[in-house]
Amino acid sequence: MNYELIQTASVIRYPYLWAREAGRGETEGRKERPVVVGVRMPRRDGDLVLFFPVTTKQPEASRFAVEVPAMEKRRAGLDADRRLWIIFDEFNTDIVGNSIYLEPEPPTGRFSKAFFLPLLREFISRRKSATEVTRFR
Repeated sequence: MNYELIQTASVIRYPYLWAREAGRGETEGRKERPVVVGVRMPRRDGDLVLFFPVTTKQPEASRFAVEVPAMEKRRAGLDADRRLWIIFDEFNTDIVGNSIYLEPEPPTGRFSKAFFLPLLREFISRRKSATEVTRFR
């Protein structure tokens, strides 16, 4: 994988670990799923990246989640015939270049800035109420 392609709004496959699973003591994601790269921050030991999960399961109304429009699903290389949501009230963090979970595959696509950046700004304003699951040791 060209790690430079892991940028804000790109969509990759990743073994996302849900907060509820981590809370039960699980340490591995149950399956690879599409995730959206939220923020990538430079660090000495490798860039820290935030991943938001994409799911087909309609989230509860109390969750901070957004349904993905058809055009954005196509841009991101996702199934345009399925209803999909991005979950923003929980996220995984990992280290690019030092992760045991990132596979050598290119992104499936990316969301447009017009769609994703306002959502990212909203996440930042709500950051303290979101649940982080750290995937690096």
